[in-house]
Amino acid sequence: MNPDLLRGNLDLILLSLLETRPLYGFAIIQQARERTEGYFDFKEGSLYPALHRLEQAGLLRAEPGEVGRNGKPRKYYALTDRGRETLREKREEFRAFSGAVTRLAGGGT
Repeated sequence: MNPDLLRGNLDLILLSLLETRPLYGFAIIQQARERTEGYFDFKEGSLYPALHRLEQAGLLRAEPGEVGRNGKPRKYYALTDRGRETLREKREEFRAFSGAVTRLAGGGT
């Protein structure tokens, strides 16, 4: 996978993963892997800075949750109202962009 493509769409990907319910970091990694049949395989070192950035932007909120195997409470990330609106906007932007690229690169006349 081209890392530039991921970087340009990371917010859309993470917000989409959190659309239906709050998840903690490792569960986000698992969901991304499962829902994309292994295409996205996030590493914790790149995931958490992105989650913290989205939280600081007001798109996510972090909530303490159940205690993990390490004895520490897991931090669950949930979309805020602003995050839901941003997700809608990013989906529309992506649809327009991917449609235009498909028309250009799809081959044919």
